[in-house]
Amino acid sequence: MGLYNDKVMDHFMHPRNVGEIPDADGTGVYGSPVCGDMMQVQIKVDDNDVITDCKFKTFGCGSAIASSSMATEMMKGKTVEEALKISNSTIVDELGGLPSQKLHCSVLADHAIKHAIYDYAQKTGKTYEGLKGFDPTDHGDIPDEDEAPEEV
Repeated sequence: MGLYNDKVMDHFMHPRNVGEIPDADGTGVYGSPVCGDMMQVQIKVDDNDVITDCKFKTFGCGSAIASSSMATEMMKGKTVEEALKISNSTIVDELGGLPSQKLHCSVLADHAIKHAIYDYAQKTGKTYEGLKGFDPTDHGDIPDEDEAPEEV
């Protein structure tokens, strides 16, 4: 298991926030046709625009599960705008790094977060600075497994 550090292994072996929120305020599903990984992120948002709960379900490798787990940990307690600032590079940094061929997993988590928040914004009629220019139909920037994502 030399490819992965202890933090990545911990989030893979003991993922946080796994499951579903039955009355979720926003749900984002995102996947990569290249690697086959799929992530679902759901959020619960209070009246002050704070994410009070978030859950994930991921079909994918250990890096995808660890990235999803870390992303949901990073979102809890943040405002929606703060959560929109979570990027693939901040997820990788919080995990203490990922092998270069697995960096795309952090990109999937980043996009799943934005899709969940986009869904919430659509349902509530809210607009967020962090969603400006976001296109929920664009799936063109997920790199192949042996390509590094642009942000990292």
